[in-house]
Amino acid sequence: MKRLFTILLTLFAMATSISAQSLTERQKHLATIAALEAQGDLVRLEPAITAALEGGVTINEVKEAFSQLYAYTGFPRSLNALGVLQNIVSSIGQDGDVESFMGKSWTRPALWDDAQKALEIGTEVQTQLSGRPFNYDFCPQNDYYLKAHLFGDIFAGDQLSAADREIVTVAALSALKGVAPQLAAHKAGAVNMGNSQEVVDELCKYLSDNGLSQCDASADAQAGSWPKGNPNDAYAQYFTGQSYLAQIQPKNLAEGEKPVQSYANVTFEPGCRNNWHIHHGAHQILICVSGDGIYQEWGKPAIRLHAGDIIDIPEGAKHWHGATADSWFQHLAVHVHVGDPESNEWLEPVNDEQYAEANK
Repeated sequence: MKRLFTILLTLFAMATSISAQSLTERQKHLATIAALEAQGDLVRLEPAITAALEGGVTINEVKEAFSQLYAYTGFPRSLNALGVLQNIVSSIGQDGDVESFMGKSWTRPALWDDAQKALEIGTEVQTQLSGRPFNYDFCPQNDYYLKAHLFGDIFAGDQLSAADREIVTVAALSALKGVAPQLAAHKAGAVNMGNSQEVVDELCKYLSDNGLSQCDASADAQAGSWPKGNPNDAYAQYFTGQSYLAQIQPKNLAEGEKPVQSYANVTFEPGCRNNWHIHHGAHQILICVSGDGIYQEWGKPAIRLHAGDIIDIPEGAKHWHGATADSWFQHLAVHVHVGDPESNEWLEPVNDEQYAEANK
């Protein structure tokens, strides 16, 4: 009886420990670079890798994460991300001691020399991750690749734990569109591989809050190819609720070449709106691309907005715009210069009564 009590106490302590887990800073770094690798955003990836290395993630762990992701995001994005890492490592080598960032040495898994064993171990890993045996008889080729290569060969590496591998995978899949079934499976698999449900929930919130997710509650505002961008922190004081900003550079212009006018995609979470404000010296044109929004000029009725709608805001008109209470909303914002000086005059917030009336 005493032994049984000890076992139960140990199991309870283990369960309590798992449920008390929270997403670590190291895991946040891994999730960030995985999401940016998946999106192919090499501009943001470079400082993110640097921050990850400074935050304790090793060079060999980053290599392992990007190598694993080729199975989810394709070789081109995996190799591009590794290329960014290689440039960073070269810079570190010129300025300091690169070995201090390398971490544990990479070793060739012995499993690679035994294809049958890789298939057996991979099947066990896949079963644990899925929570049940999984056989894709419809396409035996993919069934073999999944078992022997992904969950066998790739998971055999010792740079990342199985729990961290799933953090990386969930982050990458969250950053892609059109992979909802796989994302759902890996969110459950992340728990099966050693993360608590609280950690997975916190991971998804972290990705959403930092503009890294394409599969969060803003899915309705992600129709098409418009980027969600980063949290709009520079203008947060002029918004009620969370907004995101993605600057858009015309594809025919070289990096640093100035367009004739600025282009930005703004994403509003449900209930988010900007303050009353006035554009001096410019018309603002809003091109609505997804979700449901609201536009209102001072003294005029509110106008509901949907994808395909366009608003041409007169210079000097006091107005506000944002999402409805129950929908995400995205619009492109373009400023057409009509006089000097050009400036924004930010005014009072749209109060709850005004907003409720506009939502009717």
